[in-house]
Amino acid sequence: MKKLFVAAFCVLLAGCGQSEEKLSVKVDGSSTVFPITEAVAVEFQKERDDIRVTVGFSGTGGGFKKFCVGETDINDASRPIKAKEENKAKENGIDYIEMPVAFDGLSVVINKNNDFVDHLTVEELNKIWKSGSKVTKWSDVRSSWPDRAIKLFGPGVDSGTFDYFTEVINHESGSCRPDFTMNEDDNFLVHGIAGDKDALGFFGYAYYIENTDKLRVVPIDSGKGPIAPSMETINNGSYAPLSRPIFIYVSSVAAKKQEVKDFVHFYLKNAPRLVKEVGYVPLPAAMYEADLKRFDSGTLGRATIGG
Repeated sequence: MKKLFVAAFCVLLAGCGQSEEKLSVKVDGSSTVFPITEAVAVEFQKERDDIRVTVGFSGTGGGFKKFCVGETDINDASRPIKAKEENKAKENGIDYIEMPVAFDGLSVVINKNNDFVDHLTVEELNKIWKSGSKVTKWSDVRSSWPDRAIKLFGPGVDSGTFDYFTEVINHESGSCRPDFTMNEDDNFLVHGIAGDKDALGFFGYAYYIENTDKLRVVPIDSGKGPIAPSMETINNGSYAPLSRPIFIYVSSVAAKKQEVKDFVHFYLKNAPRLVKEVGYVPLPAAMYEADLKRFDSGTLGRATIGG
């Protein structure tokens, strides 16, 4: 993934020197979906150097703020669009086509040198992360664990990953203790956790896979025994409740542009390979075909997961 970021930067930098008449596709949103879209953009621009694709990662919520006022063509999202965001888009004459592009297993991770956490239950995660939590030390989670301060890291409040985690763990989207180190850049979280032996945090599966030399993933027990995220457990749903689909949203206005059409076609046709390359779980082939059919027919609104 690091090589991919460098390649992407070079592609975008090269594009800056081109004519202002060059066609462009503007993408922003989720840092979780970013590696997929960036991989697609790099491959696409190898074939289409007449189109400049820019990909940002201001978080799912931050991306929707831009998308809903027409500043971007596509929004990467690690959660579905919210009603207030949908209303804002309609106020600005923007509808959308929602397309799932991969499965992700939101991963709870610890420092590589942590030798006592073998797993966590959903109830323990709630105890740690809920609003008003009294957990300050590892021994507050389990009395047999060290009497040392626990250092928490997580995505910022504009992140769809934050929304999803708080919804399934704390039973209310956005409800969470405020005293943790937050950042929209998952690489910042990786470095923070890798640099503190008493750290605990969460982010998308691809960022864990990219950093297995620095981090250790924590199996989660939701009542059927501890299960770690993997291609298999995310795909079959046994890694619960932290498995989820992730999306791209295409503006109805942008979908009429040929450059956006070409990029989306390339995205969906190459997603099965590129999704896996950057560490996520591809959808069944039928779901990508359904995405493409909905896009080509201009079917607006939410997708039906599963085809």
